[in-house]
Amino acid sequence: MRVLLILLFSRSGSYDPTHKSKKNCRLILYSIIESTKTTTMKKLMFILIAGSVIAACGGGNSHTKIDASPAESNNTTTANGNPSYDPNRGEGKFKDVQINAKLDAVMAKEGEKVYNVKCGSCHKLSDERLVGPGWKDVTKRNEAAWILNFITNTDAMLNVDPKAQAQLEICLVRMPNQSLTDQEAFSLYEFMRKNDGIK
Repeated sequence: MRVLLILLFSRSGSYDPTHKSKKNCRLILYSIIESTKTTTMKKLMFILIAGSVIAACGGGNSHTKIDASPAESNNTTTANGNPSYDPNRGEGKFKDVQINAKLDAVMAKEGEKVYNVKCGSCHKLSDERLVGPGWKDVTKRNEAAWILNFITNTDAMLNVDPKAQAQLEICLVRMPNQSLTDQEAFSLYEFMRKNDGIK
């Protein structure tokens, strides 16, 4: 500490090795401490403001983040020349889904139970948006495979499918994966068909 004081006072030209002017040394030391406090406070304020700006801008919410890079691969083809992604069926295990023209009322009833437990808090049965879009005419706007892939493979669909990404931009909330079984997914799809007027 003494070496530091000697260096500080020798720079200011006010160091008195005989300590004859203690009052003068105290005044100089006090002014150095005060200027250091002010500089430290300014640095601390800068760090706090910079940290707040970084936290506000850089953190992001994973629920609203859209990864556009997979969507660019829509035009790529597989080794046999077929497109690697079909926007009509979406991303997932369901490909050629055969649906009966007539509604399966038992499955629709089971699907209604799934809707009440896992879907009803975010989706209305009308065209009105709640947290997510309303379900009115959803089976008329989308292929069965697309809906089944979306409700069972939600994360992948939100990453690559243009229709799913467009809905995400409107709703601003990423749909959570509900971990539906295939049976629950088919039942829910039948309930959607019933809601769309299929008998």
